[in-house]
Amino acid sequence: MRQGVQVTEVAGTPSSFPRVAAPHTLAELEFDRVLAVVAEHAVSELGAASVRARLPAADVDAVREELATVWELARELHETGRFQPLAVPDLSEILDRLAVVGSVLDGEQLHALQVALSGMREVALQLAALEERAPRVAALAVEVAPRRLEQAVERAIEPDGRVKDDASPPLKRARRRLRDVRERLVALLQGFLRETAPQEGEGEVTLRGGRYVIPVRSERRGRVKGIVHGESSSGATLFVEPTEAVELGNELNACEAEEARETLAVLRALTEEARPYAQHIEDGWAMCVAADDCYARARYALASRARLPLLGEAPAPLAIRQGVHPLLLAESGAAVPFDLVMEEGETSVLVSGPNAGGKTVLLKAVGLISAVAQAGVIPPVGPETTLPVFRRIFTDIGDHQSIDASLSTFSAHVARLKGILEEAEESSLVLLDELGGGTDPIEGAALAGAVLEALNAREPVTVATTHLGQLKELAADTPGIVNASLEFDQATLAPTYRLLKGKPGRSYGLAIARRMGLPADVLARADQLTPEQVRSMDAMLAELERREAELGRREGEVADAQAQLARERGRVGAERAELEERLAAMEEREREQEREGREQARRFLLEARKRVEEALGTARAAVSEATAKEARRLVEEGVQEEADALRKLEQRGWRIRGTEQGERGAGHPAARSSQQASRGATRQRAEEPAPPSQRTVPDMELSSEVNLRGMRVEEAEPELLAALDAAVVADLPVLRIIHGKGTGALRAVVHELLAADRRVARFHLAPPQQGGSGVTIAELAS
Repeated sequence: MRQGVQVTEVAGTPSSFPRVAAPHTLAELEFDRVLAVVAEHAVSELGAASVRARLPAADVDAVREELATVWELARELHETGRFQPLAVPDLSEILDRLAVVGSVLDGEQLHALQVALSGMREVALQLAALEERAPRVAALAVEVAPRRLEQAVERAIEPDGRVKDDASPPLKRARRRLRDVRERLVALLQGFLRETAPQEGEGEVTLRGGRYVIPVRSERRGRVKGIVHGESSSGATLFVEPTEAVELGNELNACEAEEARETLAVLRALTEEARPYAQHIEDGWAMCVAADDCYARARYALASRARLPLLGEAPAPLAIRQGVHPLLLAESGAAVPFDLVMEEGETSVLVSGPNAGGKTVLLKAVGLISAVAQAGVIPPVGPETTLPVFRRIFTDIGDHQSIDASLSTFSAHVARLKGILEEAEESSLVLLDELGGGTDPIEGAALAGAVLEALNAREPVTVATTHLGQLKELAADTPGIVNASLEFDQATLAPTYRLLKGKPGRSYGLAIARRMGLPADVLARADQLTPEQVRSMDAMLAELERREAELGRREGEVADAQAQLARERGRVGAERAELEERLAAMEEREREQEREGREQARRFLLEARKRVEEALGTARAAVSEATAKEARRLVEEGVQEEADALRKLEQRGWRIRGTEQGERGAGHPAARSSQQASRGATRQRAEEPAPPSQRTVPDMELSSEVNLRGMRVEEAEPELLAALDAAVVADLPVLRIIHGKGTGALRAVVHELLAADRRVARFHLAPPQQGGSGVTIAELAS
């Protein structure tokens, strides 16, 4: 019988090849706990079970393809978040039944199948949509059973598994007859109840042994003829099927049997419709579980901020960068990362240092990163991590003492080492905790040294931890073996968990004892009993640590200074870029304003020349030549006066609006552009005086109306004067001044200016229908 979808090893792993890691090895690494963390990201229990069932594999191509698929989905989730697997029911029992010819699925199973078919179709559509962005993930899609099967079940089966009345016409008729007969039978029995105990109103129609009966007190048994189908626990009440109801009861049983036959016929028809698609159903179910499995691993990769490692076939170099222990990361949300990069020719790393410094955690982290990666889970590592795909992973971690096997701790370690030495090769990973411990230090160091040398000769990747000083010397003298340590803060005597490759660690035993308050005389004696060679090495390591700390402090200061300098350079560069951008914008605006000003000045020059010539032509036609000359002189004098007035206005910073500017305010950029251009044109005319026949009137708007609304007094005054000048030059009879009502301050200033200007004969407020107190009409002198 199927027990869910089994996913034990990465696809492609040869079944004949031995497992990468023995069960005890995975247990020592706490591999199952890591998979449980990953499985929490699944949306269904089946998907979670699939994740928890994973095992490391040794096929490089298969592992690489698995991780690449997970990485594709993780990237898709990060960028779009559009893929969402669906939870599907467990179909193992349903598939087993479909495999048996003649078997029939019940209503609940058919409804579960319908839900699963709907989920399969949705997941297949989502996977197909990833064809371009995530082709490996899209390849999980399979052909599912046709939609009509899902629809047929949905039409016939209720969500609770009951068969619907209209699932088939015969069933509908059978249930109608069944309801009719049951109603008639119940009505008949209720009539008997009323006759047997009309005053008491006790009891009701009930079922006993599949027959409808009425309760009758035993002392009244003679009043009701019929079949007794039971009695109450006290014997005071009998349950009787009256003789008159027996025939109707038999008819009801026949109707129930007919209804059951028609219900079974519906279930059988649906089952037979599903049976030809059993393989599609199984494939679609496996697809949904695999999609959920992949989704859980992708979500875990995002949650742990993992990066896709490069994979190589062992003995490829091991280079873990920014790696963290998966369980520490899951429990605390953060962990001190470590770098373990093995250079060319290095096969073994010997990690030393004090107890509780993190050596065992590091050992397990290395094993877990490799094991989970080979199980298709992207481990929590940083960029540029390279992992060999090991054929075998061996561990000797923890206390293997066994009372049943009469093994001491040391004996258990030796038994494990024996197996490792027999099987380990260059494509293996070997992790040894506290090598040489559990026995006499001298003999333990000798045995540990021999084991390290033997492993070094076979060249598996080996990571071992130790407290033994002799092993540190062996690592320093033996090619292929390199010392390493986990940093320990000398001031606080607390671990920092930072891996330092190339440097052996100190045990800090006496320092910790001193910190814990052991008597000074005991510590002094302990120091005397320490061999001179050990004291010399410890002193040398302490001095090395002090110098490294000083160097690190100085490097930190230099790095901070460089960072500050880089920030200042960036700030100055940004400010310079901003200033250059603003300067370029200003220059562009000036060029645009100059172009607009020159064009505006050209239009006004032409207009002024036209008006002068028209005035002179009129003068010649109406008067004598002498009078015409006099008129020309007066016009030229007026032109000169207006030009002088314009220059004075420009010197005071006032703006005279051109015809293209409409009613823009004095602060508008286009208005300032026109002002600057007018100033330029005025300066040019002042420097190069033209003959009288070529002089022009200033830049003025020839309009019978000026709008001063919204202006300040200092803005409105030059606008009004300019409008008056333009109206006089155009010989307009009136000027309509729009100043608005508001507080009346602007109206008062307008009236004050008009009263003082001799060119204004009179002025008054406009009629109500033309603006009232918001508009002043100025009549100009003729």
